[in-house]
Amino acid sequence: MDEPIRRHHWIVRVTHWATFILIFAMASSGLQIYRAYPRFGERGGPYFPNLFHNTAFPEWMRLGGWLAGGINWHFFFMWPLIGFGLLYIGYMIVSGEWKKLAFGPRDVKPALEMMKYYLRIRKDHPPQGKHNALQKGAYTGAVLLGVLSVLTGLAIYKPVQLAWLTAAFGGFQAARYWHFWAVWLFVAFTIVHVVMVFAVDPPSLRAMVTGRYRGRFPSDEP
Repeated sequence: MDEPIRRHHWIVRVTHWATFILIFAMASSGLQIYRAYPRFGERGGPYFPNLFHNTAFPEWMRLGGWLAGGINWHFFFMWPLIGFGLLYIGYMIVSGEWKKLAFGPRDVKPALEMMKYYLRIRKDHPPQGKHNALQKGAYTGAVLLGVLSVLTGLAIYKPVQLAWLTAAFGGFQAARYWHFWAVWLFVAFTIVHVVMVFAVDPPSLRAMVTGRYRGRFPSDEP
């Protein structure tokens, strides 16, 4: 039996689980805010394309009870989420771990090969290190979505003081629009991530709790 290896630093584990909880709290309180004006565009239109136009999300999905309550909860969770995000990015930079996670041009072909493996087109598992190229692409995309969520959120939060930022996203309603979809993509990433953990690599779940990983793919490279 393989000896457990050190896989994740405690900062990675803490920020991982904190982000997991906070992102759903932010999404839930955000839906409560969205309920007050469930569309994107000035009243009377034209409106931005939106599959959820005028959708009344059920109460169990919303946090806050009313508009002010949703805003209060959103702001309450916003700062811890930003703080944990900065802690994670800071650790990745200082430790050099970002080199193992950052997706670059050379990862495109390996990512396609990994996708073929998941789709059962390729039978053998492509070689990988700590993270395969497809994972690197997903994690890099998640970080970029996080940055987009923060910037669009600030553009909505302070549209007068940060008028230049709001204008950069196309105005207040456009900033709301990009903020809304960035969060939904983040939630979708989280769901797919959880499914893939259980379907492909269950030991990684324990590793994200204990920090140590037992087992490895036969084709993994150190």
